[in-house]
Amino acid sequence: QVQLVESGGGSVQAGGSLKLSCAVSGYTSGPSVYFDIAWFRQRPGEEREGIAALVTYSGRTYYADSVKDRFTISQDTAKNTLSLVMTNLEPEDTAMYYCAARDRGGAALSHKMYDYWGQGTQVTVSS
Repeated sequence: QVQLVESGGGSVQAGGSLKLSCAVSGYTSGPSVYFDIAWFRQRPGEEREGIAALVTYSGRTYYADSVKDRFTISQDTAKNTLSLVMTNLEPEDTAMYYCAARDRGGAALSHKMYDYWGQGTQVTVSS
C-alpha cells in the first residue's frame, strides 16, 4: 500500500526559500512504471490547489501558473523521495502543503485525480 510522508515545512520571510520532501513507499518503482506524484497546497476556506506534478517514468513535469519559475519538483528514485524546492516565496504561498500520488491518468494538477495522500506540512511566509 502506498504511503507518503512529507516534511520540511516551516516559517520563512518573503523572498526566502524552503525545500519540502516526500518519502514514498509501497509501490514498485522504476522508469517504466506509470506512477505520478505531485504537490498540492490548501489555504483555509479555499480549494486544494495542484502546484507541481511529476510523471515518474518520463520525468515530465507540470506547474501551476502561481508557482511557475519559482518552484521546482524533482525526484530521487534511489531514495524514493520527491522534493519541492520553493524559491522567492511570497505571503500568498502560505498554506498547508500535501504530497500526493496516483497510478492512473488524468489532469496532472487536479486533486480529484489523486488517490494517495500525505498528512501535510505547513508553510508560512511572512511579509
